[in-house]
Amino acid sequence: MDMNAFRLDGKVALVTGASYGIGFAIASAMAEAGATIVFNDIKQELVDKGVAAYAEKGIKAHGYVCDVTNEDAVNETVAKIEAEVGVVDILVNNAGIIKRIPMLEMSAKDFRQVIDVDLNAPFIVAKAVIPGMIKKGAGKIINICSMMSELGRETVSAYAAAKGGLKMLTKNIASEYGQYNIQCNGIGPGYIATPQTAPLREIQPDGSKHPFDQFILAKTPANRWGEASDLGGPAVFLASAASDFVNGHILYVDGGILAYIGKQP
Repeated sequence: MDMNAFRLDGKVALVTGASYGIGFAIASAMAEAGATIVFNDIKQELVDKGVAAYAEKGIKAHGYVCDVTNEDAVNETVAKIEAEVGVVDILVNNAGIIKRIPMLEMSAKDFRQVIDVDLNAPFIVAKAVIPGMIKKGAGKIINICSMMSELGRETVSAYAAAKGGLKMLTKNIASEYGQYNIQCNGIGPGYIATPQTAPLREIQPDGSKHPFDQFILAKTPANRWGEASDLGGPAVFLASAASDFVNGHILYVDGGILAYIGKQP
């Protein structure tokens, strides 16, 4: 097998919301594989921090301020990217939010906001880049789904609804645009150790693990939380020529949670 099939040299990769966290890790892995990185965030301050963080890793990233829920702003930004950097070859719809609120306590406004960021925005950004991909005769779209694309749990009704919808949007983009040599797949991260989840992994005053930490470890055959870097390899694969006949697939990077019924009490 030609291992160069995994290289991304000459490709322009747009990773939304990639100033930090999972998006930053995915973009960094793609840069190591040779891609030129473009990312956005909603505030200039976050974009500047992102550019600086990439620079510390020796990566020249192109950052843009853009609200991915605003269709006009997205179209303007994509046009600017095409003029200043190049046509987008790879799109990673990473930007997302979660509101952990019991369903009966959640307002319709909050529900709509989660749907807007986690489902409508990937539709908007994909719609903006697909014409350029059609003209080039190739393209890769990776939607960051979730285990909540398959499962539900307390307090995440909006998030689960959005991520379940994103799974089906992924399959539909693959169905509609596969004929143009565009592959659209998803990555479903498991529980990832990030600054946002750090409080859930803190050692308790009595020396025990946090109850949620214990719960996740008991449900994960790998017996650990994932690292953001665990998503780099799958993302590079789905962005590369090595996955040219993989379309409409959701790759769950979850340490085996979805395959596991759990330990017997």
